[in-house]
Amino acid sequence: MQQSAVPELAHATTRPIHWVATATALAGVTALSAVLQPGHATAAQTSHTAAKAAPVTAPAPDPAKAAFPLDCGPDKLVVAKKAGGDLDGDGRPETTAVVHCESGMGTPPDGVYVLTQGAGDSRPRVVATLVNPKDRDTVTDFTVADGAVTATLLGYSSSEVPSCCPDVTEHAKWQWKNGVFERSTPAPTERV
Repeated sequence: MQQSAVPELAHATTRPIHWVATATALAGVTALSAVLQPGHATAAQTSHTAAKAAPVTAPAPDPAKAAFPLDCGPDKLVVAKKAGGDLDGDGRPETTAVVHCESGMGTPPDGVYVLTQGAGDSRPRVVATLVNPKDRDTVTDFTVADGAVTATLLGYSSSEVPSCCPDVTEHAKWQWKNGVFERSTPAPTERV
């Protein structure tokens, strides 16, 4: 018998254990490739000298620390409702707050403000007024979801209507478009 120049290798014949080891290795590689995915591709080119880091997700701004453009005189400012969410798509949450001046009686008008806070800022700042308290509206059914603010506004058809008894109901929705919050009406205005 003539001997080959290459010695016979021990793994030249397959056994069931070889198939199990191969299957395990393939499953590990597949699982690892599912976890380690590259980022989403974009059409924008980045400069090699000014590459930006992805924004860090931060908590939504705290309305208790904000200075609202509302003069309550000797009365206390009340944050009646608040909700956070990324409204402008920059990866950082904004806070939308419904605020009014505390009142001993009646229903004070609400203001709806959007707050943002940069990473180095010590306090949040108001970047938009969605409802001005001068309009005498009261906000109910307030939500922030899917990049939009929605609310039901109770208001008055004229200045002769007493403050106790709003007679107009409006459904409003605000979304960030073209650098501003655009208001739409998802449902028709109702008179009560």
